[in-house]
Amino acid sequence: MPIISPTVKLNNGYEMPLLGLGTWKSKPGEVKQAVADAIDAGYRHIDCAWFYLNENEVGAAIKEKIDAGVVTREELFIVSKAWNTFRSPAKVEEAIHLSLNSLGLDYLDLYLIHWPMGYKEGGDPAPKDADGKWLYSDVDYLDTWKAFEGLVKRGLVRSIGVSNFNSEQMQRVLDNCTIKPVTNQVECHPYLNQSKLIKFCHDRGVVVTAYSPLGSPDRPWAKPGDVVLMDDPKLKQLAAKYSKTVPQLLLRYQTQRGVVAVPKSVSKERIIANMDCHDFTISADDMKYVDSFDCNGRVCAMEWVGDHPLWPFNIEY
Repeated sequence: MPIISPTVKLNNGYEMPLLGLGTWKSKPGEVKQAVADAIDAGYRHIDCAWFYLNENEVGAAIKEKIDAGVVTREELFIVSKAWNTFRSPAKVEEAIHLSLNSLGLDYLDLYLIHWPMGYKEGGDPAPKDADGKWLYSDVDYLDTWKAFEGLVKRGLVRSIGVSNFNSEQMQRVLDNCTIKPVTNQVECHPYLNQSKLIKFCHDRGVVVTAYSPLGSPDRPWAKPGDVVLMDDPKLKQLAAKYSKTVPQLLLRYQTQRGVVAVPKSVSKERIIANMDCHDFTISADDMKYVDSFDCNGRVCAMEWVGDHPLWPFNIEY
């Protein structure tokens, strides 16, 4: 029997699996099989985004597994995100239907504002002028949030949240919403443990979801010589202590803190192995030890839009 991930209860009563399959950087031609393998392995949470340009293949795999009776739609927790060029209410409407149509679904379990920064709306997901300068939108993300609340009321999404929001941006949404965000999805791993932001969110009833929980060694902008989290000898030694792999240790580190983790993989072997992270407990001393690895080692800082007034990394957390 496949392992099924434990869940965390969201502030609106829905249950979200603590472990999901990430699909960022999963190439067309690979991601359909990865999603199919994940569902077979017991994954019920699939983390997607329009910007990943692979939601049609994700949807094909979901349909295949539902049609085969492996899983029902109600058992799945499907997440997508509105990209930075979809910020005005009309564009939010367009974005949700693009994702629903690609995924072949009537509703999403969770929809996120992908980043607090807005870009110029239009066809280009990375709009720049003739000199290569990024072009921004002045739409307030609170207006985007109001449009998100409308999606919930119309049954197009069950839960809504944000991604890459800092504590001040998160608080501003909380202070002005009628439907509370259920999660803030952020980069999170031992080199960037996000302990302050996690406490901030948990104190307000918001779950944190960790993307790049394994350090994203295949990020497109990685340079030769960059530190690779999973090669850290201290983590290898600690994983051996628990008779686990480093990825299993890193995922348990997150879920033991009540943080949802969405590791990306297209390898069937690794997808299956990553799910095997729920049957052990890391000691309190070892959790503190892993916490001590924090060095503000952010790998997804979006420095190329660091001049955007809503770039989230200009405060501590």
